Amino acid sequence: MTSKIDTYIQQRSADDPEFAVLAKQVGFNLDAAVAVRKLRNQKQLTQREFAELVGKPQSTIARIETGQMNVSVKLLSEIALAAGKKLSIQFV
Repeated sequence: MTSKIDTYIQQRSADDPEFAVLAKQVGFNLDAAVAVRKLRNQKQLTQREFAELVGKPQSTIARIETGQMNVSVKLLSEIALAAGKKLSIQFV
């Protein structure tokens, strides 16, 4: 089932290539946000504790988890390594 927002994004993306690029970036940011938050919760750590584990400021973890940061594959890889996980990237 497609939501109203999904329909809007699809229609606007078809008409505006710049919007389409931005929408895809936001989608990626939100996917990364969910994945990092899930990993942190699995570790049962606060943002501050997780940030210390990863060696980054707590504000970086907060920006990732809220989808406000264009997180790089390098940073995601560093997070995975620090958490004892493997980063997997897929094209779907």
